[in-house]
Amino acid sequence: MTQKQILLNAFNMNCVGHIHHGMWTHPEDRSIEFNTLAYWTDLARLLERGLFDGLFIADILGVYDVYQQGITLTARESIQLPVNDPLMLVSAMAGVTQHLGFAVTANLSYEAPFPFARRLSTLDHLTQGRIGWNIVTGYLDSAARAMGNKQLLAHDERYAQADEFLDVSYQLWEGSWQDDALVVDRPNRLYADATKIHPVRHQGEFYQVEGYHLSSPSPQRTPLLFQAGTSARGIQFAARHAECTFVNAATPTAMRQQTQRLRQAAVEAGRRADDLRIFMGVGVIVAPTEREAQEKHRSYLEYASPEAGIAHFSSSIGLDLAAFELDEPIISGETRAIESVSKAYSGWTRRRLLEQHAMGSRYPLIIGNPAQVADALLHWMDEGDIDGFNLTRILNPQSYRDFIDLVVPELQQRGRYKTAYQPGSLRHKIFQQDRLPERHPAARWRHSA
Repeated sequence: MTQKQILLNAFNMNCVGHIHHGMWTHPEDRSIEFNTLAYWTDLARLLERGLFDGLFIADILGVYDVYQQGITLTARESIQLPVNDPLMLVSAMAGVTQHLGFAVTANLSYEAPFPFARRLSTLDHLTQGRIGWNIVTGYLDSAARAMGNKQLLAHDERYAQADEFLDVSYQLWEGSWQDDALVVDRPNRLYADATKIHPVRHQGEFYQVEGYHLSSPSPQRTPLLFQAGTSARGIQFAARHAECTFVNAATPTAMRQQTQRLRQAAVEAGRRADDLRIFMGVGVIVAPTEREAQEKHRSYLEYASPEAGIAHFSSSIGLDLAAFELDEPIISGETRAIESVSKAYSGWTRRRLLEQHAMGSRYPLIIGNPAQVADALLHWMDEGDIDGFNLTRILNPQSYRDFIDLVVPELQQRGRYKTAYQPGSLRHKIFQQDRLPERHPAARWRHSA
């Protein structure tokens, strides 16, 4: 049987501190340059040299203000503050690349479907079909307050709102313009055929929309859809909508259980198990020899901030971990934050969390020479039944450069990583087609030819 090739995204954010907190203080880290275009265009060129499928750009609205009930540590260690808009980066990076995809995070709880659909259609046009959307519903009360609400909607209600947001977006992307609505006939002065452009008329619980989609059909129409969420309601949402999901687990066995649940849920939703591409987050420290890699890890620990890591984690679970003694079990109750994370770490102690977040991450950290790193990645992939990885940055961009120069050739030699890009859109590179399949719920809004 042919073994799957690894899909690979760089996992990054338009800020200084993302996952591995404190590393901005390392003299080789460039993340303090995130406000400059050159920082991002250099990164895009590097990732395309390494044949990365995409740059996955995380985002939050709001601030991490749960730990110590304020933002003192958040500001001091730049824990995703300041943070700039991810969508603004894409055009510049697309202009210096030909193949690299861009998965941008946008919180639909604070967007309106009508203008948001136009923004992503615009990016899909400008990138020639290389845009994806990481769908999030938010988990920070600070964001809700900043947007004029007292607190977040309840967890499952946010997903109900998300279902409706997607349905409206599908009507705009897939249904408003027929495939042949755009004519561009200069001699007959006919740019578009009005009889083939249809208004969306939606009256729902959360949204009321009446109007024509303002953008003509883009290469993918609907952007490639990413989603991260492994609560029961999150899985239900992913099974209906997502094409790429972002999940994590402590072991490959636990990962396989998660992937099986996701794939089975997709089948129950009328789709196919292989309609989902499943990614996990991972950090990699690689060097030519194992000894050098371990030495590199030890040197990184001198710059890392475990406390910043658990301050970030406090907001993820909606609980002030500074209020707990070092060895006191942390029992999380009902939360409006990230439900699956809160449940997974219930019962841990603050000491254990500090140890885990020594490099600022709840994602697996792989340390070794190129062969060891490749072995570990392929073990996760084959035993966990995943399709690829979101590779975090420890030093930016050096971590990606090390991976490209050392690990990519090892994976290519084993036949598990591409040696050239396929042509076409981001969806085509991953699913061998530009448009969502007919079995996806978006397809019901299409007009027959």
